[in-house]
Amino acid sequence: MELKIGENIRRLRKEKGLTQEKLAELLNVSCAAVSKWESSDTYPDITMLVPLASVLDVDIDTLMGYDSAKAELEIEELLSAYARLQNEGRHNEARTLIAEARRAYPGDFRIMNRYMWDIAGGYADNDPAVLLAYADEFQRISDCILGSCTDEEIRLDALAMQAKLLHAAGKTDRAAEVLSIFPSWYRTRGQKTEQLYAKDTPEFRYRVCRNLYELADFTANKLIKAIWYRQGIGKAEALARCESIADSFSELRESSGESVFAVFEYAAFAELANRLAFSGGEPADILRIREKELCAAKALSQAAISDAVLHDWLVESFGTADLARFIAKYLQTTQNQTLADLRDFAEYSALIEKFIK
Repeated sequence: MELKIGENIRRLRKEKGLTQEKLAELLNVSCAAVSKWESSDTYPDITMLVPLASVLDVDIDTLMGYDSAKAELEIEELLSAYARLQNEGRHNEARTLIAEARRAYPGDFRIMNRYMWDIAGGYADNDPAVLLAYADEFQRISDCILGSCTDEEIRLDALAMQAKLLHAAGKTDRAAEVLSIFPSWYRTRGQKTEQLYAKDTPEFRYRVCRNLYELADFTANKLIKAIWYRQGIGKAEALARCESIADSFSELRESSGESVFAVFEYAAFAELANRLAFSGGEPADILRIREKELCAAKALSQAAISDAVLHDWLVESFGTADLARFIAKYLQTTQNQTLADLRDFAEYSALIEKFIK
């Protein structure tokens, strides 16, 4: 947001009936300084803002032309656009946008946080070299957040970054100490919200199902990772075991009619498809698992038609209840080189197109 302080000084000075010379005299500065401020050749020193505002009989926001409501709207629009670009796989554009937002709104904690984690490459699998290269900047941002921000989620992100920096510097014990402040699984927001309600109420039933779907997504993801990275088994065996488990979730969904197994099914196939893609798996395997992932996503969206809680969870998690199309669109547009290269295979591109239509 552009701050037109020079224009404002000129306008407010004239409204007060002051000449440049008189304003300069009142502030104990040269007339040339006032002239340069008003022509925007230079800006007043920060120490001059309070005296200027006092002499011109306005608050500092008015002096600087800062419209807090307009700024908040612009920030929200920037953050929404950033999230949309990320969801569409347009990561380079998202990074450019958040960097520009950081320059425009250097004091906004939400933008600081997203800017920092964007450079870091997300919350997991961070490159220690990148963390160390930006360590000073990330430390300053984290300290600023922890010193002034009241949003607990952003504060926890800042603590997580400080732990990441310590770990990257080889100080893992200290990193673990920093993270000890985080709540256990049983003290999470979802669990504590669920416990607000009596167990025979609609609110409890809603919350317990929301937690169930979130935990199913989380558990299936961890299960596939645990098998995939298990010592003593090769990638072929890991693939066979993971696919068999994910197929079992499909069977349970069909036989039980329980929505939670649709979540397990989708999350398992989604994680397995990514493990294959990022480990250089065979194209035929990637194609087969990716198709199962998209079919599972479609089944999940179908289940959400009659399950309002599941529908809400999908929208909150992915921004849409049409999950298959969302995933397919991401695969079609993502700038991640590993995933983008797969589009060179005609069958893979055709599969994506099928779920977008």
